[in-house]
Amino acid sequence: MKRLNCKLIVSDFDGTLADSNNNVGEDVIRAIEEYRSLGGIFAVCTGRILPSILPRIRAMGLSGLVAASQGSTIADIATGRIIREAGLSCGDAAEICAALEEFGASVQVYTTYGFYTDIPAGNEFLALYERITGITAAHTDKKLSEFVGDNCVKAAKVASLCFAEDRQRLYDYLLEKFGDRFEITCSASVLVEVSPRGETKGSAVKFLSEYYGIPLEETVAVGDNLNDLAMIEAAGTGIAVGNAEEALKSRADFVTVTNDEGAVKNVIEQFGYSYE
Repeated sequence: MKRLNCKLIVSDFDGTLADSNNNVGEDVIRAIEEYRSLGGIFAVCTGRILPSILPRIRAMGLSGLVAASQGSTIADIATGRIIREAGLSCGDAAEICAALEEFGASVQVYTTYGFYTDIPAGNEFLALYERITGITAAHTDKKLSEFVGDNCVKAAKVASLCFAEDRQRLYDYLLEKFGDRFEITCSASVLVEVSPRGETKGSAVKFLSEYYGIPLEETVAVGDNLNDLAMIEAAGTGIAVGNAEEALKSRADFVTVTNDEGAVKNVIEQFGYSYE
């Protein structure tokens, strides 16, 4: 007989729950279903915005809450109703956009339900990103710094799609410029993101813990990138997948197999329950 160990498992999506082909394996889905049948709660916490993640997790049959936009948006999966939401002021968002423009980087402004970019429509890099996220970018004739300021766009976060070789330099630039005011992180090898101060995946894990009435000591969080660091440190047990950034692995309590080897299934079997 199986006995539930940890009561809440929170997983990143891209690079963790999903494999390198952006698919969630049937064996992983079955493991989640079995864990939930024992009374465990499984939640996804992702950098994706709400309309990007909802179709994916609904297709998996998940219910309850999901944390999107680096944890700053928390919503009910079934209805899409937002439970908790935070964002950047339009002045702050415009300032961040201007700094990216000055640096010569691309600019993406994410709202709760979509995103704007200054990367031209039809760009191959952008088209790939749109296919992965399932969201088509919006464009404007103005610089995004001007557009955001003039229209007081409520941004969940501001980000830059970049080449992997340019990520560290851009990250360092933003950290030096804004590190004392905003959260600066990376959610992929080609993404640097700026979010509201204090709004991290770690704060989302704490919210989920309180919402479900589960002590943090009885939670597990698993991820692959730098934006998952706050999450694995907030949880009682923090796990990095085998394909994770080395900086995340060094701070994790455990390192499991890669996302292509069914990392989340392995985490559930190792930490979710035991046999009596």
